[in-house]
Amino acid sequence: MDFVNQKQMASTLLSVHRFLPSQRRENIGYLSGIRTSLCGQVVLNPNFPGRQITGSHGNRFVVNSLFGIGKKAKSRVIRETVIPEPDYRIPIVLLGFAGGLVYTDNLVPGVPVGLLGLLLLFQTTRVRFVFDDEALEVKIGDQLDESGENAFVGGKNRWKYSTFVNWEFWWPNFPILVYFKETQTKPEGQIHFFPIIFNGKQLYDVMVERAGSSKTSAPKES
Repeated sequence: MDFVNQKQMASTLLSVHRFLPSQRRENIGYLSGIRTSLCGQVVLNPNFPGRQITGSHGNRFVVNSLFGIGKKAKSRVIRETVIPEPDYRIPIVLLGFAGGLVYTDNLVPGVPVGLLGLLLLFQTTRVRFVFDDEALEVKIGDQLDESGENAFVGGKNRWKYSTFVNWEFWWPNFPILVYFKETQTKPEGQIHFFPIIFNGKQLYDVMVERAGSSKTSAPKES
């Protein structure tokens, strides 16, 4: 008889819970969530309107979104990767200048200028500046292979924009050289110079976007 009475009582309680107002049921779920959290049980309670996080020792911490705690973090838009196109103007100018020197029998200056032109011509075909979401990286070839460690200062040829102290662009009308200083390689700052063997406008625009405005250079209208 006792078993029958207990069964009837349980059925009655379940029926009452169904007809309770929604706010009442949420409060019951809230109390249930706290009770299970204090006991250290991992129970998913669909009536609990807050967030539940399991602690490192099995304890459960309750974060109730109703009180404005645990707001969703704003998602950051990832910037696309930019690779400026190669530009052969500098090596062509150097090779032409070297040819003129050789033609006028000025071999002493003509030979090194010609060799420099050939070197830059070769580098233009293979070196790429890759601007991804967080860093500038020097890569090799159309397959964008790793360029290895920097031959002069060591470390990977990849520098985060957040470490850039300053950068410069000579000269916007006919870009020759890009300079930047970063604190990733050395805390006191490391300077880098690169001949601009890429599309100058594309390079300038992405440098401004990712590393901030240059102190003295200004973009020129195309």
